[in-house]
Amino acid sequence: MKIVLLDGATLGDDIDLSSLGELTYYATTSKDQTLSRVKDADIVITNKVVIDRDIMENSNIKLICVAATGMNNIDLEYAKEKAIEVKNVAGYSTPSVVQTTFSIALYLIGKMRYYDDFTKGDGWLKSEIFTNLQQPYFDIAGKTWGVIGLGSIGKEVAKVAKAFGANMIYYSTSGVNRDNTFQRSSLENLLQTSDIISIHAPLNDSTKDLLNKTNLKLLKSKAIILNLGRGGIINEKALASYIDESDISVGLDVLEREPMAKDSPFRWVKNRDRLLITPHIAWASYDSRVKLVEGICKNINNFIGEEV
Repeated sequence: MKIVLLDGATLGDDIDLSSLGELTYYATTSKDQTLSRVKDADIVITNKVVIDRDIMENSNIKLICVAATGMNNIDLEYAKEKAIEVKNVAGYSTPSVVQTTFSIALYLIGKMRYYDDFTKGDGWLKSEIFTNLQQPYFDIAGKTWGVIGLGSIGKEVAKVAKAFGANMIYYSTSGVNRDNTFQRSSLENLLQTSDIISIHAPLNDSTKDLLNKTNLKLLKSKAIILNLGRGGIINEKALASYIDESDISVGLDVLEREPMAKDSPFRWVKNRDRLLITPHIAWASYDSRVKLVEGICKNINNFIGEEV
């Protein structure tokens, strides 16, 4: 079967793709290039390239392998109508996202940007004492950590935060995700009482602008807020303004537009020492990407086995 990989650059140059079989590799694919590249393919592998009704109607695709967990770039209803199988890979990146959550949290809590600059500059050389206490940081132990979205990733984050000694609460964005291990909370209470908040929810009608100009004002003084879910869950214009109006710190791995737009409000934040943005890397540890390719390979082999 003819296999086409549309955006191989998103898997990284350090990952061996030979297990996927003989395939036509494209590092990136634009919207205008998609149809011509998949027209004669049996199997298409895509991470973010959109496969819509028009693409499926005018091609011979039999299987779409999504190199991710989310499948919002695929017209799933039309794929079902056309009897085109769509397979994703679930759970491959959970350890990576959890680890990145704490990397960002500890960086912000520990004021690492300030202290790194202090020691690499002349500050420590000129100091009369062995330490620097100009940027106080706090212990996670004894603080309240609020998780928004207690799915598989949110649960693992909660477990690790609890191991640090945090008091855990969570808000269910679906309204049906109940877990007796941790205390469930309303969104308002979570915002008012949490010292650290991490978001691990999908973007949908219920979570769009979940945090906004109105309820961001409920946050505690010096609160840390992290978004490792999806851009759009926090209203970006409101958040960018509030960073400069308050003393909160913010860590973002996801934005509404990726790569960042030239007019992103975060480009104009004045208190940049309290803002950390990473380029959607939480999912992408080397180990996670290896697992992802293994999952894609399994989906392809299962499909071919069924066809035979």
